[in-house]
Amino acid sequence: MTVQNGKDLLVKVDMNGAGLFETIAGLRATRISFNAESVDVTSLESQGGWRELLAGAGVRSASISGSGIFRDEATDERARQLFFDGLMPEFQVIIPDFGIVQGPFQVTALEYAGSHNGEATYELSLASAGQLSFAAV
Repeated sequence: MTVQNGKDLLVKVDMNGAGLFETIAGLRATRISFNAESVDVTSLESQGGWRELLAGAGVRSASISGSGIFRDEATDERARQLFFDGLMPEFQVIIPDFGIVQGPFQVTALEYAGSHNGEATYELSLASAGQLSFAAV
């Protein structure tokens, strides 16, 4: 794998529920993280007193965060509406030279900021809300 441009990590949202994915415009920084809870099954019989974990158990989740500037009225409005309506549409995260993660996410935080001599900015946080799929490129 070669060095990748950070701007190529894209977050896309289904705009109409029919699979019309558009990149959330204006994002300057994006991050996706995957998490898995462990289930500790250590007992007095555990070999050498080492912790044992139950394979395949626990809750898996993903979170996405991003920050940027306002660039596109349609995707800005979609993100706002998703938050206020509590909807959980399909999102895609394009990870360059790795693959595409797709599934339902909920907008869990939406923050706006601005200063008198700068641009208006926003921050967005998403939490996985169901099973995710991964397609390698």
